[in-house]
Amino acid sequence: QVQLVESGGGLVQAGGSRRLSCAASGRTLTAYNMGWFRQAPGKEREFVAVIRWSDGSTYYADFVKGRFIISRDNANNTGYLQMNGLKPEDTADYYCAVDRSHFPATLSTRPYEYEYWGQGTQVTVSS
Repeated sequence: QVQLVESGGGLVQAGGSRRLSCAASGRTLTAYNMGWFRQAPGKEREFVAVIRWSDGSTYYADFVKGRFIISRDNANNTGYLQMNGLKPEDTADYYCAVDRSHFPATLSTRPYEYEYWGQGTQVTVSS
């Protein structure tokens, strides 16, 4: 079992920055991907970014490329999502997740590929 706890959400003005954290416990993540997803009210959960824990490879949704940075701290088993240049349309609940595959061949981008989810942290961007 993997437990994930997000933190770092809050209210931020447009153009501002926020760093989300995802602390993992129960298992080291070396063999897995960690992804970040978001869900705005009335919308489906959508992929934001993913990192392969073993080598740090990353992949981003087009709408966050150049603004968000995903990273991980092996020593603390914690993942991060640095969000810069925030826009009102970035307002959502943000979730971190760990995928279900051991040493996955690809960087997972679909929710069904993830087995463990955090409780979410809300980010509100004011205009």
